[in-house]
Amino acid sequence: MSDSANVVLRFVLYVDLMLLFGVALFGLYSLKGQQRLSGTVLPLRRLLTGTVVLGALLSIAGMVLMVRAMSGESDIAELRPHLEMMLFETEMGLAWAVRMIALAVAGLAVMLNPRAPGISLLIAATASGIALASLAWSGHGAMDEGSRRYWHFASDILHLLAAGAWLGALLAFALMAQQTEAHIRLLARAVKRFELIGAVIVVIITVTGVVNYLFIVGPKLDEALLSIYGVLLAIKVLLFAGMLVLAALNRFHLGPLLEGALRVGQYRAAANALRRSVVLEMAAAIVIVGLVAWLGTLSPEVEMSNL
Repeated sequence: MSDSANVVLRFVLYVDLMLLFGVALFGLYSLKGQQRLSGTVLPLRRLLTGTVVLGALLSIAGMVLMVRAMSGESDIAELRPHLEMMLFETEMGLAWAVRMIALAVAGLAVMLNPRAPGISLLIAATASGIALASLAWSGHGAMDEGSRRYWHFASDILHLLAAGAWLGALLAFALMAQQTEAHIRLLARAVKRFELIGAVIVVIITVTGVVNYLFIVGPKLDEALLSIYGVLLAIKVLLFAGMLVLAALNRFHLGPLLEGALRVGQYRAAANALRRSVVLEMAAAIVIVGLVAWLGTLSPEVEMSNL
């Protein structure tokens, strides 16, 4: 598998599983009762089913391509024993199997939405969180040993879950901003309710981001910035700072502006302004995920040793 194909596949899979987890979680903490029923506020069944199916297909493709690259085999019959070895004899294979089972559970849970929307979303969010967490075994933490390995995995998993919660909420906000006045009233309340959740997400992402940097690179800054890894990481940090600015704009200006506009019945312009800001924030988040997918294929220690 070429490096570019690996990065693209990782990127799409990361975005897919983050949206699956984040949207299901958003339905739990932001919607109540019948609002959690697909189609009432958000097309939850379509969104979650689509991400489950895509996540499974991408995971299968990623496993096959990785085994082909490692074994050098291209024929399916000859590839089979290598696939079996990867699945049954490696931690990465176990993580892949757990992900596939979790995605199957999430898919079954989505089918329960018409009968029990709350339970459906709870199961889907839990299962998709497990699927998202399994991606940590394809990152730098898998190369550590001893207790350091488990702390690195824990940090990676928290980072992934927090990022997924943020990305899923942004998609939900963008979709709600294009609907009826009743939905936009829910949006205004959801943005306000997201203040505490968003603050927790930012703290988790910031702390785990620093911890992951120390695990991967160590307390080095000058040398790291001279490498491709360091440049990509610097761009990621700048984009994250931009997301924080946009999040603050949404919370302290555009959110209250929308609430005031709803009181006088002239809400469309304010809703569109909030939607544009959210879409821009989501675009920055997606670029960051792309950078993460790229960073996961690089070895900063090797790069810095060659400087």
